[in-house]
Amino acid sequence: MKHLARLLATSGLLAAALPGLAAPSASAAPAPAYLRQTPAWHRCSPDRPAAYECATLKVPLDYQRPEGRTLNLAISRMKSENPAKRRGVLLLNPGGPGTSGLYRPIRTNAEMPKDVRDRYDLVGFDPRGVGESSPIECGDLSEAEVGVGGAYRPETFASDVSWARGIADKCREKSGDVIPYITTRNTARDMDVIRAALGERTVSYLGYSYGTYLGAVYSQMFPERTDRFVLDSGVDPGRVWRGMIQAWGTEAEPAFERWTRWAAERSDTYGLGATPEAVSATFWALVARADRDPIIHYGEKMTGDDIRADPSLFFDPHGASAVVKSIKASADKAPQPPGGTAPGGTDPGASGKGADRKGPGAQSPLGGVRAAGPGVDAGGASEGPDAVPASNATAVYWAVVCGDTDNWPRDPEQYARDAARDKVKHPLYGDFASNIKPCAFWQRPLEPATPMKTRADVLTVQNEWDPMTPLGTGQGLHQALKGSRMVLALGGEGHGVYLSNPTACANIPVNAYLSTGRLPAKDVTCHNPPPTPDPEGAAAR
Repeated sequence: MKHLARLLATSGLLAAALPGLAAPSASAAPAPAYLRQTPAWHRCSPDRPAAYECATLKVPLDYQRPEGRTLNLAISRMKSENPAKRRGVLLLNPGGPGTSGLYRPIRTNAEMPKDVRDRYDLVGFDPRGVGESSPIECGDLSEAEVGVGGAYRPETFASDVSWARGIADKCREKSGDVIPYITTRNTARDMDVIRAALGERTVSYLGYSYGTYLGAVYSQMFPERTDRFVLDSGVDPGRVWRGMIQAWGTEAEPAFERWTRWAAERSDTYGLGATPEAVSATFWALVARADRDPIIHYGEKMTGDDIRADPSLFFDPHGASAVVKSIKASADKAPQPPGGTAPGGTDPGASGKGADRKGPGAQSPLGGVRAAGPGVDAGGASEGPDAVPASNATAVYWAVVCGDTDNWPRDPEQYARDAARDKVKHPLYGDFASNIKPCAFWQRPLEPATPMKTRADVLTVQNEWDPMTPLGTGQGLHQALKGSRMVLALGGEGHGVYLSNPTACANIPVNAYLSTGRLPAKDVTCHNPPPTPDPEGAAAR
């Protein structure tokens, strides 16, 4: 699969049993001792701007036992340079779970309009267990073990079960005493410790992807502390977390149909078929052919499962057409078309979606468009500390995805039945999404998922063609948060909307909300300008 990963990268398409569940209670509030901390700010690094400051707070491992073991919580800030206009702090989360957010203020400072920027101190943090915040790990993982799982086949399902059990065992062995406490609810509690340590009565927030769910949970646990919240590229609280992974299978189908129409209109350029039906037939013929006899593509074997291993491919019609055209040329033993689709590119996304087609760093619903998933934010590869264990992102990913909710089946055969069903219903990716995950063998959560019952006057933002948190999940977030407004960018492609593109139509209403605090009177639908045409879909990406 590595060669397909590189091909996609160069096309620019670059995420033991415990006590029973406890009911949510007032214990969500951090202990008073942690609310009285004073950060010891210092310059983060001599090679960073002097205005970029860092500090470390202490938070309880277990908020039910606030006097017990503690974790480090690394935080950062860039203060407003206009005290007269300053409103408060804007806490930032770029996505994940498993993503470092410590460096986010530098990027936001560079991208945010000055009239909005002046109103806030920008505050970043590494969530508990991530990066410089007492990182957890799962030990040495193989390439296949940093993934979310492969295609379902009855003859290989036993090895899939072993794969899932093995990851759960390794994570438990290395970090089992901490993993049960690496959850979204505890991270929301940590956010309130940050707010208090900064001396703020309320906090504003800009969260992308997984950060939308984190922000939604905070709004429910601490509604009186919730100020201006922007939730960009939404996770549906009703689908956490198995349903979010399964959404890649269901939501890839309309993207695939859109791609077939797009490619058919450009049949002279791509040669994939003159009608949508013909384009679809070309694609599935390549899959069937590669399943019978792997296609040799740039010296490596490609199976049918490899070809359909990334559903996000079809959310970018330009890139998808270039990739499929290149695979078809290899299958036909024809010369490769021009356009930069050969493997070996240097796109910065190559370490994510371009690395391992089975990895959460490749196919998480909680990361970025180029390299979605742990360790990567909603706009591309993020920075992180050098001394973090290699398995840190994977460990946090599964800790949160498995530990936030108890709705994961425990019977392996349930996964086999679901994957077989979804391979028929959603043939592009349904079986990948529903196949067994390490959560089947994870510890039981210490508390249930957070119900979305309290009114939340927040702003949600969504691209129409988001591959990681598709439109349906963004709409689910908006519907779950009563009182919210939604900004929908019709025609918008990619994961992450606000500030990801200076011409994005959603920037205007988001800037207005962050500046004034006034939500739109009703939901906003705007139209993104069409992407710049690129006949080969790759050369300039």
